[in-house]
Amino acid sequence: MPINLIENTLKSFLLEVQEFFTLSLRAVRSIVSPPYYYRDFTTQLDKIGVGSLFIVILTGLFTGMVMALQALIQLKPFAATSYVGGMVAVTMIKELGPVLSALMVTGRVGSAITAEIGTMVVTEQIDAMRVEGTDIVKRLVTSRLKAILVAMPLLTIITDAISLLGGYIMSASYDMNPIMYWKSIPQFMVFQDLIEGVAKPAFFGFVIAMIGCHVGFNTRGGAEGVGASAKRAVVISSVIILVSDFFLTKIFIAFRG
Repeated sequence: MPINLIENTLKSFLLEVQEFFTLSLRAVRSIVSPPYYYRDFTTQLDKIGVGSLFIVILTGLFTGMVMALQALIQLKPFAATSYVGGMVAVTMIKELGPVLSALMVTGRVGSAITAEIGTMVVTEQIDAMRVEGTDIVKRLVTSRLKAILVAMPLLTIITDAISLLGGYIMSASYDMNPIMYWKSIPQFMVFQDLIEGVAKPAFFGFVIAMIGCHVGFNTRGGAEGVGASAKRAVVISSVIILVSDFFLTKIFIAFRG
């Protein structure tokens, strides 16, 4: 019956949402309670932060260059090319920087988190850790959550800085005065924009880590199931990042008003 199908689907969805928030609450609580597993934290910080540097630098450089190129083309007829730096800064720091870096990290790190934990589930390593008395949430989830909460804002700051440099390079190739490029940035930016540019990636990092861990723990079906879970985690994380970016922007605008 269609009604029964809808009911079962709704129950499954609500149960998964409940499990996700329960896991998230346990992971957040475990951040401030010992043991802290410093070695696991530093290992994950290296994998997530240092390992993602190249891709976010590449993303920031070419995004900043194309933003500056488009701005130069659009503003040149109005003799307003002096505002290119400010336009690149406000667009990258408030929106594109956090979102693009989060999407890049989702594809690289989110899938890896899901695959690692999913492989441990299907090979029964998780069960062995439970028998040994290990708190798997603190050991596997919290260490990754802490690492990505530290790494994501830093990666986004690097993305923003490189994008401004890319925009400057493109502007200089169009014989624009470099002083005008950098002076226009404070005209478009306020301090709250910087806070927004750091708060968003921290939230996105939380989403990436928790969805990756949650989907990983629910992996079934051997190697094929691990691949399906990794794909599912990336898709869900990407959608939530894009949707939540809109609501976070609305919240920051409301506070500003």
